[in-house]
Amino acid sequence: MRQLVVGIVAHVDAGKTTLAEALLHATGAIRTAGRVDHGDAHMDDDEMERRRGITIFSSQASVVHRDTCITLVDAPGHVDFSAEAERTLQVLDCAVLVVGANDGVQPHTRTMWRLLEERGIPTFVFVNKMDLADTDRDLLMAQLHDRLSAGCVDISRSDEPDVLEAMAMASEEALDELLGTGGLSPETVRSLVAERQVVPCVFGSALRGTGIDELLDALVDLTCEQSWRGEFSARVYKVSHNGRGERIAWLKVTGGALHPRDTLQGTDRGGTWVEKVAQLRVSVGARLEPAAEVRAGQLCAVWGLSHVMPGDGLGAEPEGMRPRIEPVLAYRVEPGTCDVHAVLEALRQLAEEDPMLGVAWDERLQEVRLRCMGAIQLEVVREVLATRHGLDVGFGPGSISYRETISQPAMGVGHFEPLRHYAEAHLLLEPMGRGEGMAFGSCCPEDDLDRNWQRLILTNAMEREHLGVLVGAPLADVRVTLVAGRAHPKHTEGGDFRQATYRAIRQALMLAREEGACVLLEPWYRFVLEVPAGRVGRALSDLQRMGAEFGTPAMVGDMAVMEGAVPVSEVREYALEVGAYTGGTGSLQCTFDGYRPCHDAEEIVAVAAYDPEADLPNTPDSVFCSHGAGYTVKWHEVREHMHVADEGVRRTPWREANAAFFGI
Repeated sequence: MRQLVVGIVAHVDAGKTTLAEALLHATGAIRTAGRVDHGDAHMDDDEMERRRGITIFSSQASVVHRDTCITLVDAPGHVDFSAEAERTLQVLDCAVLVVGANDGVQPHTRTMWRLLEERGIPTFVFVNKMDLADTDRDLLMAQLHDRLSAGCVDISRSDEPDVLEAMAMASEEALDELLGTGGLSPETVRSLVAERQVVPCVFGSALRGTGIDELLDALVDLTCEQSWRGEFSARVYKVSHNGRGERIAWLKVTGGALHPRDTLQGTDRGGTWVEKVAQLRVSVGARLEPAAEVRAGQLCAVWGLSHVMPGDGLGAEPEGMRPRIEPVLAYRVEPGTCDVHAVLEALRQLAEEDPMLGVAWDERLQEVRLRCMGAIQLEVVREVLATRHGLDVGFGPGSISYRETISQPAMGVGHFEPLRHYAEAHLLLEPMGRGEGMAFGSCCPEDDLDRNWQRLILTNAMEREHLGVLVGAPLADVRVTLVAGRAHPKHTEGGDFRQATYRAIRQALMLAREEGACVLLEPWYRFVLEVPAGRVGRALSDLQRMGAEFGTPAMVGDMAVMEGAVPVSEVREYALEVGAYTGGTGSLQCTFDGYRPCHDAEEIVAVAAYDPEADLPNTPDSVFCSHGAGYTVKWHEVREHMHVADEGVRRTPWREANAAFFGI
């Protein structure tokens, strides 16, 4: 049977969970469609989801329509859980973007559209709640054209000349076919949909069951058959824990087949791992049932894999795309009477399920810090800690989650040589583009340092989150390249290079700070501000005060709409202000838009009063040995004591060097 994985994504309250229930009911997978407001939706199977009436965790169910098994993936719609929704995109064959007829295309709808577009995922649009009064089909269609794509077509009118012409205008080949034959073949339409040149749109009401059969037919008829690898490969998109504390990895098989007791292997920061599949289950309707085999194209739940993380590729599957959504707020965890280390371990388990949930232990302050998307996600974390782990914790006020980077290359040296230990590492730090994260590689000749030691250094560099030297924020958008190093044939141990690596990175940052090359980054939001025409002056004044970047206001009826970007630190409670000065008629919608240089960096650095030399777990100093005893050398004097020369290494092409080292 043909397999099709379909993601249902939307802005919160657009009705995507109701749509999933309607699809299950229409295909006979469930007897009665559940409702979010009644707390009995089959797709919201978590108690918190039922109580809050929102989707927090992605869930899946399968239906059969004609000759196709359709696996539905219901992704969270609330902006606080955007990262969970983004992770599900990497296993989709196509997506249904739900738009509420009462709200139209919201800013978060457009964010999800952009994520689908970046990944080239064929997309259908289901305009929901058409049973409500005052819904205008033509006006909604115009909004879809304006805010999403000119390729949006109402497929209920696909036999009309103007709709056929709109579809054919997507490509020259399709236009030639229309002019030559007077129509478009099913193969041509499927090709246009696969290439996102045509976006089929269905209008209906999930609650009333209208438009559901039309959507199911469109999914089967307008999607192309997938081709899969012959050898085993799979993509992990989710990790969860059940009520018994068992770890479950959710993955899509993208090649070959998977069976219980199969042996899988991979690599992580701890090295190579080998594990067996203990249990294998697939969705049958809204239930999970054991499976003897999972073939390419299917989703499954796997027990027994303790090392995999969301986004990992298994077998022949390559590494996934880097997430675009990042947490922008940081909170201090207040353990109260709970053991702080128990809280830390529980949070790290939650971070396995959601890697965007940044958990860090501050050794200097002896406290746990947590990065997340917002207040709703924070409430969910607190509730999970209480129900799953019995930990009643609080959180301090939210602060902005800053990042640090560099604007020019810096060479760092780390030397660690207490008595009977020895390691020296030279690391070149170079700036990368915004949002590119951290990259690691080597251009050190193997004649100078054995490949095993080089791999160990890079593993040590990747195993932790390095802190900058301005405010102690995580380092980002930096390439770290090993250029030179030395080991001792008798005294070097693995942990020695860990110390040398950490100190080399830190020393490079201290040198960059002296040169004024350290840069503080802050998160920015992309916003849509809608206010009555009479309040435009106030809105423009506020945006200028906040340092926002925006275009000319557009008039939509009697409302002015402004779009642009603004520092997260300046927005804060501004949404409440908008509601107050517009009498509740205005609105502000914000979505994460990446990191940029901080607009008030000097003030932030001064307030933080961070002393990088006093942060001993992240020291930039090195340890040398003389007369049988180790002694500390300050970071600015290390180059005068180092044992290995590193002249000329800056001219070595990083990519070219790593092609041989990593086989890339």
